[in-house]
Amino acid sequence: MKVLLIQHEHFINGAGGTEKICSFLANILSLAGHQVTIATSQDVAGKPVYPLENKVTVTNIFNPDIGQIHLFPLYNYKGKNPFLWLLRKIEKKKNKLRNQRLIQGKGGLDGLYRYNLSCRSKHWKSRIDEINPDVIITMSIGSLLEITYRNTYDIPVINSVNGRPDYDYTDVLWPRREIEMALLKESFKKLDVIQVLFDSYAAFLPETFQGRTVVIPNPVPAISPEHQMTRQKKERCRIIHIGSLVDDCKKQSTAIGLFSRLSAQYDRWDLHLFGLGADYDLLQQRIDDHNLNDRIFLRGFTSRPLEELGHADIFIFPSRYEGFPLALTEAMASGLPSLGFTDCSGVNQLIKDGITGFLCQDENEMLQHLEELMASEILRLEMGISARTSMASYSEDKIAQQWRDLIGSLEAK
Repeated sequence: MKVLLIQHEHFINGAGGTEKICSFLANILSLAGHQVTIATSQDVAGKPVYPLENKVTVTNIFNPDIGQIHLFPLYNYKGKNPFLWLLRKIEKKKNKLRNQRLIQGKGGLDGLYRYNLSCRSKHWKSRIDEINPDVIITMSIGSLLEITYRNTYDIPVINSVNGRPDYDYTDVLWPRREIEMALLKESFKKLDVIQVLFDSYAAFLPETFQGRTVVIPNPVPAISPEHQMTRQKKERCRIIHIGSLVDDCKKQSTAIGLFSRLSAQYDRWDLHLFGLGADYDLLQQRIDDHNLNDRIFLRGFTSRPLEELGHADIFIFPSRYEGFPLALTEAMASGLPSLGFTDCSGVNQLIKDGITGFLCQDENEMLQHLEELMASEILRLEMGISARTSMASYSEDKIAQQWRDLIGSLEAK
């Protein structure tokens, strides 16, 4: 069976959760004997970050000549040179007039959005027809919209949802224009199957979806013995966080603030933050403000997260929202007690409050529970054992079999 996985953005050079799951799906389906292609459309050079089986094909369909209309940039001059200020002022006015003409030429901003999307979607259709797959799996609703706008396919289309579904088509998390939300909801009509991560997530699907819903969680890797290090009698103890440095979502600043309030009392403890992202400078400034550069560390990207988790004692994860947080599950599988917020999607599905860690109502409660864990090695070990045990149901073998069964059910038709 020819399986086409589509992640229209970020797959090349991307080290996030979606890229990891896309690579996992490609590998397990390839090993099951399917002919697997991953398609993306990115104006970048590079390669996939996560390992792929030799038989998996990656194709970048990006073409600069498909007719996209881009608006001219508008920005203000911030220097002190009066000549450059005047020059940039004139350029900005010219670009405003150019943009007005472009927008009017396509019947407004919505018309321009539809035009650009239509060009991309037409290009996707031609390339998909060349690949001629038996089934398509899109890795986001955005990818589904890219391939289905004004297009239809006579093969099954599955969407793999890597978050709570309503995050994909509403403005509940960030601003979205009405036209975008409307078209995203329309794209659900083109689906035969949608895969969600938890049973409760099915309630967040739009009324436009009339297909089949399948619950398949994300896989959690088995932790080898060398990564299950003893955490007893250590000279220094570690609180760890792994995630993109996007503070609006991951709230690393909360972790920094809470640790700073306990750092003097617990002088054997350090905080290690792993990840890359746009808020590196902001978070470094928070660390500087607390004068804790010798206790709080921004460690950047790690290609060995399990090894780093093996050196840690507590996993702190104060995210505002999540889907199925892979870093949290890997921490729990490594035997770490974890801290998260009660109202954070995904996190509140995985942490069992008081058993595998703590779900906290607010920052004060998180501070209280963080101190409990820092103060008690026995509590850390007990919760860590429970956390590791709780992840057994998400083993890679079990999740791989669920995906093989889903593809097999389509093949049987």
